[in-house]
Amino acid sequence: MSEKSEQQRLSVFKTYKLYIGGKFPRSESGRVYEVTDAKGKWLANAPQSSRKDARDAVVAARKAFGGWSGATAYNRGQILYRIAEMLEGRRDQFAREVADAEGLSKSKAAAVVDAAIDRWVWYAGWTDKIAQVIGGANPVAGPYFNLSSPEPTGVVAVLAPQESSFLGLVSVVAPVIATGNTAIVVAGEKCPLPALSLGEVLATSDLPGGVVNILSGKTAEIAAPLAAHQDVNAIDLAGADDVLAKELEIAAADNLKRVLRPQPVDYAETPGTDRLTAFLETKTVWHPTGSLGASGSSY
Repeated sequence: MSEKSEQQRLSVFKTYKLYIGGKFPRSESGRVYEVTDAKGKWLANAPQSSRKDARDAVVAARKAFGGWSGATAYNRGQILYRIAEMLEGRRDQFAREVADAEGLSKSKAAAVVDAAIDRWVWYAGWTDKIAQVIGGANPVAGPYFNLSSPEPTGVVAVLAPQESSFLGLVSVVAPVIATGNTAIVVAGEKCPLPALSLGEVLATSDLPGGVVNILSGKTAEIAAPLAAHQDVNAIDLAGADDVLAKELEIAAADNLKRVLRPQPVDYAETPGTDRLTAFLETKTVWHPTGSLGASGSSY
């Protein structure tokens, strides 16, 4: 190709879309908004989700819940690890997007992306271990087995952190789906591009469509219908300010949603198991042991 033809070539600008039910629709409203870097330079037009998009995402998440929650913990771990493999393959792309979004140098952005991939692997390893940590046999007075085991809460709305466009995003999304829940993720309003690109990774992994759904736009506008939605079982308010969090908490009380309130978090630190257990319910089963004679148990 000659130098002249290279100079005449037009750049192909990327079109970012929502990720709902394993597909990439534009916003139902047809709206977009400008996304800029830390210095105010235009980066892309991101879809501005509507209430209808939020409702569609809930339908997709509910449809996917049965299959995902019914999969073995080992299988979920394999799928999450596969996602980490694919994130590793697109490391440079995410590093560029994080650098633009957060105003970091290339080396610091690359370190953030590496930490996010490692975090995803970390949660992938917990899928078949968390039951042993928080479940178990309970001592009771009587001839019964009393066994407690964790089960996923259901459909979880997640407001991604505003200040950490990728590491924070992974830190709130991965534990939700690792434990068998499905998620509707509201990307950070100012820095949604890493989240929208994550949707492209999820779509080409083994993750069933609808397990994770990603919306972009004005956080308050999208979060309000999700907090009030009767088919959303829980909400993580990580990306809400104090005023918005209070409003959403009140709306969430209508159907007794689990609510994880916003709190100061250093996403670079080891997260522990708090977010894994935040959206789990405990099922306790009683079962008779049989008759107990003088010689001991009959079983």
